[in-house]
Amino acid sequence: MDRANSTSSVAAGGAHPGADGDVIGSIAALEGLYGDPVPAAVVKEIDHISPLHRAYIEASPFMVLATSGPDGLDCSPRGDPAGFVRVADPRTLLLPDRRGNNRLDSLRNIVTDPRVALLFLVPGIGVTLRVNGRARLRTDEALRAGFAMDGKLPTLVVEITAERVYTQCPKALVRSNLWDPAGHRTADELPTVGQIMAAITGGEIDGAAYDADYPQRLRETIY
Repeated sequence: MDRANSTSSVAAGGAHPGADGDVIGSIAALEGLYGDPVPAAVVKEIDHISPLHRAYIEASPFMVLATSGPDGLDCSPRGDPAGFVRVADPRTLLLPDRRGNNRLDSLRNIVTDPRVALLFLVPGIGVTLRVNGRARLRTDEALRAGFAMDGKLPTLVVEITAERVYTQCPKALVRSNLWDPAGHRTADELPTVGQIMAAITGGEIDGAAYDADYPQRLRETIY
């Protein structure tokens, strides 16, 4: 195939030639592989948080926050006692921003691009809850005070306006056996953060000291 024919094939949604001949180049080609969505997967999406959706949010001690910004994407774990993300009304969620490493990847992204996606998990439950919407960062003192832990306020609260809300089926958690204790690993089976830091800095960071000091740092900075 000559270059002209190859280019027109890709533009029309065909696969790239050569070694990458299996790469999908269009939405039409992608949809052709899978067919129509399961009807329930379409019907289940709504634009607000129903009382039944709220039950999942209030039971969740852990969620993942996805954001997008000029430097790329970010996916950040967030956790606190169950119900730490509060439902202010059927369209509004409130997320306290607890102490971290001050990279501020997610927060920087929200300042420049308010689009966010949230994934809520409930221990022992296979169904997850997804909320897509737009966020803004708020520093109102009274709002922050409502999220105090151990007498310490979050620096700010992320206010999320829900636009798309739906449950995710449990297939991924069933396949992974995520909640099965028999599959849990122990810390000594994986490299420690200190070991990784020592390796990537060529030994400039003392990995053993980093790991030894972390429990105390955690106690001092958890809130």
